[in-house]
Amino acid sequence: MAAANPNPFPLTNKRITDNIIQYAKKAQDYTRSQFDIRGNLESIDRAYMREDDMTEEDQKARIANTTGDKKKRRNITVPVVMPQVESALTYLSEVFLTGYPIFGVGSPVEYDDAALQLETIIAEQSVYSGWARQFLMFFRDGLKYNLQAIEVVWDQIATAAIETTATVGNTKMGKPKEVIWSGNCLKRMNLYNTVFDPRVAPAEIHTKGEFAGYTELYSRIQLKRLINNLLTQIPVSVQTAAMQAGTTDYGISSDASTGYYMPAINPSALIDKGNVGSFDWMAWATDAAKNKIQYKNIYSVFKLYARIIPEDFGLFVPQDGTPQVWKFIIINDQVLLYAERCTNAHDFIPIIFGQPIEDGLDYQTKSFAQNVAPFQDLASAAINASIASKRKLVMDRMFYDPTKIREADINSDNPSAKIPVRPTAYGKPVTDAFAVVPYRDELSASVTQEAELYVRYSNLTNGQNPAQQGQFVKGNKTLREYEDVMGHGNSRNRMMALGSEYQVLQPIKEIIKINILQYQEEDTIYNRDRKVTVKIDPLTLRKAVAAFKVSDGFLPSEKLLNTEEFQVAAQVLGSSPELSSRYRIDQVFSHLFKQRGVDLRPFEKTPVEIQYEQALAAWQQAAALAAQKGTPFSTPMPTPPDPKQLEEQRRQQLARSGVPLAELVEAAAQQTQNGGY
Repeated sequence: MAAANPNPFPLTNKRITDNIIQYAKKAQDYTRSQFDIRGNLESIDRAYMREDDMTEEDQKARIANTTGDKKKRRNITVPVVMPQVESALTYLSEVFLTGYPIFGVGSPVEYDDAALQLETIIAEQSVYSGWARQFLMFFRDGLKYNLQAIEVVWDQIATAAIETTATVGNTKMGKPKEVIWSGNCLKRMNLYNTVFDPRVAPAEIHTKGEFAGYTELYSRIQLKRLINNLLTQIPVSVQTAAMQAGTTDYGISSDASTGYYMPAINPSALIDKGNVGSFDWMAWATDAAKNKIQYKNIYSVFKLYARIIPEDFGLFVPQDGTPQVWKFIIINDQVLLYAERCTNAHDFIPIIFGQPIEDGLDYQTKSFAQNVAPFQDLASAAINASIASKRKLVMDRMFYDPTKIREADINSDNPSAKIPVRPTAYGKPVTDAFAVVPYRDELSASVTQEAELYVRYSNLTNGQNPAQQGQFVKGNKTLREYEDVMGHGNSRNRMMALGSEYQVLQPIKEIIKINILQYQEEDTIYNRDRKVTVKIDPLTLRKAVAAFKVSDGFLPSEKLLNTEEFQVAAQVLGSSPELSSRYRIDQVFSHLFKQRGVDLRPFEKTPVEIQYEQALAAWQQAAALAAQKGTPFSTPMPTPPDPKQLEEQRRQQLARSGVPLAELVEAAAQQTQNGGY
């Protein structure tokens, strides 16, 4: 998102707004009409949720089970896709999301303060706007579809701060005060309602693509809040037109290229979201409210980022002949609510796409889930063949003479019902009226082995193993042998993590860093990991921009900064008098510990303490020498520093570093207990 702009361009110019709305419709139509994206996504989701059996046999058994008849056997879909996807997701989440902060920051020693500030900002924003939740859904999309997308923007959110105010009586209570929180917000894209430029590879859409956007459903209140939170004042006429635009139809499970789309995957869903538009505002609104604005029950909000040439749309803005990234918000595909040039320094479309498995075939590459879906079908077919055999055993098979036995009697649901014969069978053996077909099941013994074989093939295809999926595996391996096998077993997962790192994590980190350097204001933020209060100085951050290295779980700061080599160098420096005379060893160790999460500067001695200790050491040496020689020694002992002066110097040092001493001692102790360094 760009910085505040009081007048992006006249939203009331119908010619311009119509051009932009038409462009947005063409972008949606181009993505969805020419490519069956939604159909493919639904197919994968049904395999993932094991809801792709639409046969009449299974549907009848499902209905019977629901109504209480547990004798009917449903077809079984062997779980292969979902367990493998979730196991790989567990690996990715452990690599990228279990650390705090999600993205660390390193820098050369001269920019330690700025690195701590940037890391504190990132940590606070990641917690406040819920980055981990969005990343989890983002990584799962990549494993299911081999396509994933996430929006990374600098946003503003109205929130509340608590002020203490006097109230009636002698008590005091907090009073909320509205404040604006600003920071990097991440949002995983729902691919059913995401559009993008298919002419370029997914990993290059943010740099080379022409457009990317997404559609969301908003209630009347949500739309009001959206308008209030926008960075510019929307004309009243435009607000009214947006609130009254269109109908409540929003394309649930439809083939429309525009509007919001809801797939119908789970037939046993807790809530049928197809009815979300039936919440009728007209039922309680007063006549005055109804006459003011004709609100709708629900709105389709399309947010589009497009790299355009403004003059093509009749937009006369600075540099209107050069490509620029713009953001548009369109309500119900009819009203342009918002338009703004994105002036971010990174110049990306702020929706990052990726493919965990990238082999150069772009959208033809099979996803992690698609690779094993055929084996799920084969294993399911084998198991269901055995179930079909068991149905024959339960229901039995026979021939009967309908002239001697009625169909209703022989197919009675009552297992203890007597079967009368018709008069035509009188005087003849009853066995002449029917013949039982013997039940023979010669294949069930091998069916289980066949299904297990298909599951093993699926593990081979995706490079998984039972232990990674939480299954116990018998064996006599030692711990080291097991860890070695598991280390090699994770190679395929590491390949996907490596692809995610350089496709999506690197540009995401770059956007986050640049947004902070561009928009961050002065502030004081508490660092939850180091338990310190950090003062944020934007000027200091911008001066150090070229020195920052943003790390993550795959590329931790130890790799980016070579801290292990740095430790060896520090040991050599400390043990070599010649080198110690040339380098400030105290500052070397302070920098090293800071990279590992512990700031030693508050423990530094004040100049007064250093002078006193040096004088005391010299006095003790002179006194010992005089005692050895037996000569009188009358030099008085150095006077300890004045406590007030000592406290003042300590206070000044802490103020410069912005760290409470008590909290830093606690943080250092915690790091030691956890083996942090």
